[in-house]
Amino acid sequence: MKTAREMRTDNAKCIGENETLEAAAQLMAQLDVGALPICGEDNRLKGMVTDRDIVLKTVAQGNDPRSVLAGSLGEGKPVTIGADDSIELAITTMQEHQVRRLPVIDGHTLIGMLSQADIAKNYPEDRVGDLLRLISFE
Repeated sequence: MKTAREMRTDNAKCIGENETLEAAAQLMAQLDVGALPICGEDNRLKGMVTDRDIVLKTVAQGNDPRSVLAGSLGEGKPVTIGADDSIELAITTMQEHQVRRLPVIDGHTLIGMLSQADIAKNYPEDRVGDLLRLISFE
């Protein structure tokens, strides 16, 4: 089976931990994505921010996305997948951590994103339903 490197979307961009959530939302709109990795000044991943995080953890709480920094939403160690890891490991990781997207790293460098949709596009057609059941949350 293929590796994360082979199935990833390779145009992933980070939002800096000291950039605002407004900038994150604008980058999401520009890239037509719903999640961005958060990168620190050292270029290492600090977490992930989703469009849902911006709405529920910022706007709905009465906070201004123009003043809240992306790094404030990067909680804990980010869940990632190594570039040369198998898709089976990626599926297991998504399932265990209840995520639908994984930053793909080579060493400590972000080289892309791997989504449930990326895997589904490359998965045997007769097994896509099983894949979605494995990753989807009940």
